[in-house]
Amino acid sequence: MTPGARLQMAIEILEGLDKTAQPTDRFLKSWFRIRRFAGSKDRRAIAEQVFSVQRSRARLAHRMGSDTPRALMIAALPPDEIEALFTGGYGPAPLTDVERIALTAAQSPAPAWVQGEYPAWLERELTEAFGDRLHEEMAAFQQRAPADLRVNTLKATRDDVIAALTADGIACTSTPYAPHGIRIGGDATNLSKSALFESGAFEFQDEAAQIAAALCDVRPGMRVLDLAAGAGGKSLAFAAAMQNQGEIVACDVRGEALFELQKRAARAGATIITTLPLDHGQPSGQFDAVFVDAPCTGTGTWRRQPELRWRLTPARIAYLTSVQDKLLDQAAGLVRLGGMLLYATCSVLPAEDWARIAAFQTRNPGFAPVNLGENRAIPGLGQDFRASPATTGTDGFYAAGLRRV
Repeated sequence: MTPGARLQMAIEILEGLDKTAQPTDRFLKSWFRIRRFAGSKDRRAIAEQVFSVQRSRARLAHRMGSDTPRALMIAALPPDEIEALFTGGYGPAPLTDVERIALTAAQSPAPAWVQGEYPAWLERELTEAFGDRLHEEMAAFQQRAPADLRVNTLKATRDDVIAALTADGIACTSTPYAPHGIRIGGDATNLSKSALFESGAFEFQDEAAQIAAALCDVRPGMRVLDLAAGAGGKSLAFAAAMQNQGEIVACDVRGEALFELQKRAARAGATIITTLPLDHGQPSGQFDAVFVDAPCTGTGTWRRQPELRWRLTPARIAYLTSVQDKLLDQAAGLVRLGGMLLYATCSVLPAEDWARIAAFQTRNPGFAPVNLGENRAIPGLGQDFRASPATTGTDGFYAAGLRRV
């Protein structure tokens, strides 16, 4: 494909993304699956253009005075290359007079929300989260996220996996906090097809999520509930920590996610996980530990899914906080006396994080906060766990522990 043809396809993809709720990476896979004429180099180049625009959408729109995909792509290009690429044919149509005027117009100062690449209406909430570090944190969220692995200790050790990856020419190192984590230094795309992955030696999991699972402090012989398990990354981590001794019940409203967990558990050799679709039944009895990895806005994953920041609405936050409260109240009745309730989100918004814990404690005075900083396996934590790209080098994440007293 010519550079102009690649550019036109990137514009069309951005137009399609404006009409769907699909994540960018999933949309790209579907798009290229039915457009076989795009070679592997073309696909990589187009995907990079799309993600680059998504990460800088506010700045580019401010530059052009428009947030249409075509305007965003024009603003993303080096000025001396634009005319040569916008020529029509297989590429984008020539520039209009309006577009030329926008490119040469003097720029007004960009407000903080444009510099930080977040919706203007979200500024108060983000300022509450980060205070005077807001600019630094938002700059970190505009960078690409690394790929992290969690070694499955039922099958391998971290040293063994690092040695095997290094032998295959893959640059990697131990994660600074999670005891079984590995950070990949380059492209990790093909690792999902590797023999090492197929053997169950590791799973893909950001270090912050690994830390949250470790903070649940599960041990062999426990009865553990993963109340919003999704595809089960935390359940698999629990099974390894419990050395396949005890019981894990993984619940979710999405049956297809639990089916994926069953396949992952088989590969990992995790034999103590039982899946329970919540439309078929509810968990019964009481548990030593209940983990609530609640549905959330995903603001902590903005590096991986930059489109999420522009799809978020106040109504969506209001809906999710109501779901989070319901899950916490459901979990409360399932924790045994002396047991742990651990609440987690991949969000950095106070409304979804410590505000939900405070509201829960008001409704449920029989739970006392656990000082997660006392967990010696993960040094440097405070009362609760607050992660972000600028502070921990991970996705944004929150976790708080409560003990039933």
